[in-house]
Amino acid sequence: MKLFHTLSILALATASLVSHAETTVKDSSYLPKKSKVSVKSDELTKVGYSFGYMMGDGNKGTATDLMLDAYFQGFRDAYVGNTPALTEEQIKQTLMDYQTRKETEYAKEIEALAKKNLEKGKAYLAENGKKTGVITTKSGLQYNVITQGTGKRPTATDTVKVHYEGKLIDGTVFDSSYKRGEPITLPLNEVITGWTEGLQLMPMGSKYHFVVPADLGYGEAGMTDIEPNSVLIFDVELLEINPKSDENK
Repeated sequence: MKLFHTLSILALATASLVSHAETTVKDSSYLPKKSKVSVKSDELTKVGYSFGYMMGDGNKGTATDLMLDAYFQGFRDAYVGNTPALTEEQIKQTLMDYQTRKETEYAKEIEALAKKNLEKGKAYLAENGKKTGVITTKSGLQYNVITQGTGKRPTATDTVKVHYEGKLIDGTVFDSSYKRGEPITLPLNEVITGWTEGLQLMPMGSKYHFVVPADLGYGEAGMTDIEPNSVLIFDVELLEINPKSDENK
């Protein structure tokens, strides 16, 4: 679900919400199975269809409860110069009120999702911590050794080169340097806390399996493809350590 922004809301100003129509996007019976016009008939018909399609595609998912016939009425009135059913001030206020309601609904959904994920994460960590070979640090980070290297360990100010795969507890892969076909180089003081702590445990040449609690990952905020309060699972292979240069110390 997309969180509404003022700009995108106002872009839908022609969708008059005072219509008495009961049909919404969710009512698929309203949508024609085939075009009512032959879009191959002439140039202007194709132009009209193309504009309409682009507007629909651009706003798809923006308002999941949009009344399509009200939208069409508003578009038609504005395009042909009919007297609008609402004043400009009413249109702006209607859409701002709608935005506020949607943002409130979204916040409640995120709060409920964060609470649910927190409980699921606690249960997962409790079970994982019982597995043979799993070590739980004071912070709550869990790890086990896949391959133990013999080189030195990085410090929190070092830059490292690693190969890794990141998963959610349901097995969904959300990031992988292996899939991209090349390792990544990054400073340990600019990554999630679980990585900053975990990589410092690894001698050069090691490969570890980490289970990162939400508060050591992306926390309540989450990020793209990662829900709030998600426990993260990583397989990380330490390839190189590049200490911070003297001029930057």
